[in-house]
Amino acid sequence: MVTVELMNSTAAKIVLVTQRGDSINRISNKVGTSYSWVYDWIDRLDDGNIISKTDSGIQVADYEMRRRYEEMMGTLYSRDEVSQDDAYVIPHFAGMEYAYTEIDAAYIWTDGGYQIARSHNDYPVFIQIHERDIDRWIEFFERFGIDTTVGERPDADDVDGSVHYVLFPQTDGIDVEWNDGNPVIPLDDAVEQMMQTRAAYEPALEIIANEYDVDIDANHHDQLPAD
Repeated sequence: MVTVELMNSTAAKIVLVTQRGDSINRISNKVGTSYSWVYDWIDRLDDGNIISKTDSGIQVADYEMRRRYEEMMGTLYSRDEVSQDDAYVIPHFAGMEYAYTEIDAAYIWTDGGYQIARSHNDYPVFIQIHERDIDRWIEFFERFGIDTTVGERPDADDVDGSVHYVLFPQTDGIDVEWNDGNPVIPLDDAVEQMMQTRAAYEPALEIIANEYDVDIDANHHDQLPAD
């Protein structure tokens, strides 16, 4: 029997983000919670036979409980405003491949050090998805009461709530790298996007050049605007 203690939002997030073979560190990064706290919760969930700790990593053991956790979180998110932090946790629940792109590629590769053209009242999150998954993604976010648009950022007045998702369907696959628990387009692709509107992204490019020892001008000279 599942105890009341385990019907908890932290437990739900851990179960919902877990993919077969994940390490505790990967799960901790996905939910944005300390390793020790996640370790403790995984022990409790393992004791409750909801997840299993195996030699090849963590995996969900009770998919009926996973469904109940998703329903619980859907109810919570539908009632309350989704926080900026949770905006980067929720897509992990979907179990579908995706990668952050556009503004979010800059945000993630700068480790949250750069934001542009977003506010607490209008916080679009930009993700690449497989074109075949468009309907599933839209239905997934609907379960959490969150609006989505495809291919273009909407006006803030056209969406409910501050957090919403802008989907960029890809027909030729998605290149995914991971940074601090977040799947994101490769660094070189992110820089290429930023170079298209360099003036807006100059601070992010400076952070990336310093943090990753990337010579932005040398590697992307052909994309620099003419004087």
